[in-house]
Amino acid sequence: MIYNVAYLLLITAALLAAFGIFAGFWGGQKRLARFAYASFNAVYAVGALVLSATLILWYALLTDQFQVTFVWNHSERALPTFYKISALWGGQAGSLLFWTMILSGFSVAVALVHRRKQQTLMPYVNATMLSSSLFFLILLIFAANPFRLNTVFPADGQGLNPLLQNYWMVIHPVMLYVGWIGLAVPFAFAIGALFSGKLGNEWVRIARRWTLIPWMFLSAGILMGSQWAYMELGWGGYWAWDPVENASFIPWLTATAFLHSIIIQEQRGILKIWNIVLIFASYFLVILGTFITRSGIIESVHSFARSSVGPYFLAYLIILLFGFIWLLFSRISLLKDEQPIDSYSSREAAFLGNNWLFAGIAFTTIWGTFFPMFSEMLVGDRISVAAPFFNQVNGPLFLLLFILMGVGPLLGWRRTSGAALRKQFTWPLLIGLIGGGLAALTTTNIFPILGLAVCAFVTGTIGQEFVRGIIARRSATNENFLFATGSIMRRNGRRYGGYIVHLGIVMMGVAIIGNEFYLQTTNVTLAQDERVQLAHYELIYTGLGTNRQSNVTEIYANIDVYDLNNGRMLGTITPSRNIYDKNPEMPTSEVGLRMTLTEDVYVVLNGWEDRGSSATFSMYVNPLTIWLWIGGMVLVLGTLVAVWPHPSARRSEASVELPAYARA
Repeated sequence: MIYNVAYLLLITAALLAAFGIFAGFWGGQKRLARFAYASFNAVYAVGALVLSATLILWYALLTDQFQVTFVWNHSERALPTFYKISALWGGQAGSLLFWTMILSGFSVAVALVHRRKQQTLMPYVNATMLSSSLFFLILLIFAANPFRLNTVFPADGQGLNPLLQNYWMVIHPVMLYVGWIGLAVPFAFAIGALFSGKLGNEWVRIARRWTLIPWMFLSAGILMGSQWAYMELGWGGYWAWDPVENASFIPWLTATAFLHSIIIQEQRGILKIWNIVLIFASYFLVILGTFITRSGIIESVHSFARSSVGPYFLAYLIILLFGFIWLLFSRISLLKDEQPIDSYSSREAAFLGNNWLFAGIAFTTIWGTFFPMFSEMLVGDRISVAAPFFNQVNGPLFLLLFILMGVGPLLGWRRTSGAALRKQFTWPLLIGLIGGGLAALTTTNIFPILGLAVCAFVTGTIGQEFVRGIIARRSATNENFLFATGSIMRRNGRRYGGYIVHLGIVMMGVAIIGNEFYLQTTNVTLAQDERVQLAHYELIYTGLGTNRQSNVTEIYANIDVYDLNNGRMLGTITPSRNIYDKNPEMPTSEVGLRMTLTEDVYVVLNGWEDRGSSATFSMYVNPLTIWLWIGGMVLVLGTLVAVWPHPSARRSEASVELPAYARA
């Protein structure tokens, strides 16, 4: 049967991965072109085999092959095709197979891009990527077989988890997986650099691009997950410091620190050990996050059910940690800094402070996430750590981080003179003071005033850097404003793309401040045609309606929204409850939402009586929330600008001599 063949494909892929690991490390150590060449072929073969197995499971989902246990557990005949595709990552075994497919895809992409370059590094890179693939293949073969068969052919499946039947859950996990898994690539280059002893800036330059790409996807995935929580869970917010949310956020923090820290190594030849540790930590935290998501040791609305994969992950984490420590200390003499940091009033000092803050936020988030497990081990009682802890501890750290985000670009390398400081800081500080003054007109709370002032200061820094760059370009070339803007971003995309990313983060910061400090909410039960006032809105409940779809009944309320400032009706929103045929005990919420640039009117239908003669709602006015999503799009745009190769990079890559195994 084809599903037995698919299982054999996974076994074959595991054997080839093991061979490729040996070939890569042996070929790299002994400089044997044949073995190095074989490691490339192993990467391609493993990628093809894993892709074939994944396509077979997708075929089973799309054609309702309920004799496959995974399909029976996570699909049904009435499930829309849209969700049958996403059911692949809706369960433990399928998501691990999907993970392995993406990892194999990254391995193939890296091998193809660098096949003609990096003769010394690539055998080790191939071997390291295959080592990751082998671990996940072992999981699929021994602990989470996606092709296990039922003894009978059931007439129908049990259906997909209702929480996953949302359009964001079709794309959000894909983005997260690509972001998480992609961090294996810079980790592989770091391991290759350690094994080869080539610990200069070359591996850093390569790793930067291979970090930016998954970092962009991880950022987008986290924001899409926030949008799913905002629209689907119906609690009025987008981030709750849930353990699985934290599991995606922690490696984002360390990867972001790495992207900043490698700039110092390239410019000054320092922080070499720190950079190696940061990229290892990013990959290690990805595996750790996957462990807590899938082992059941920490409870979360996002996590998978308890399974047998936990011990495998724990063993892999131990091997990773001690293997890296051994390798790092064996190469420690090659990682000496070339020079010290000259002054605290320097760009490298600001970047270093930035890294300390990222590390501090990552540590406190890890501590808060694992505290329930630690407390149960020590005192026998599972003590949960909720959002207030994270907000109170990480909030001030994020504020300092934003300040450094504005300060860093204004400082020079090595040392900044007093005159330069006055020249650089005058306009950004003035803009920051104006922003804080405007915020003070809306509240007496010092925290939003300070936060918005810092956001304005960072915006002033970004604007000043763009204006100076454009003026310099126009004075040199007489280009018009638009052409000059395009030219500076094309020629120095890394710098100006980074500024655009910072602008996107400022927008998100403004949204978070608005939602945290200016939110207004009420819980109310309304009879039909009864009205309630919230902020400057009047909301009128006009009755319930029903909509039947293939596998779900949607019960929705009609809420008319009026603006009391002018008495004008703004429209009708329809919060709903979805009751699924296969899981009627797990109804889900779909919020009613009216979104504008200034605020969202957000309504959740909690329940009803007497066929809708009265209904209970949670209502929110969430200021500035849309800027979280706009900021995310700006962040992605800035990353694309930063990752796009500028002319000098293309010329340098084109001049690389081909290695022996690429010419073979």
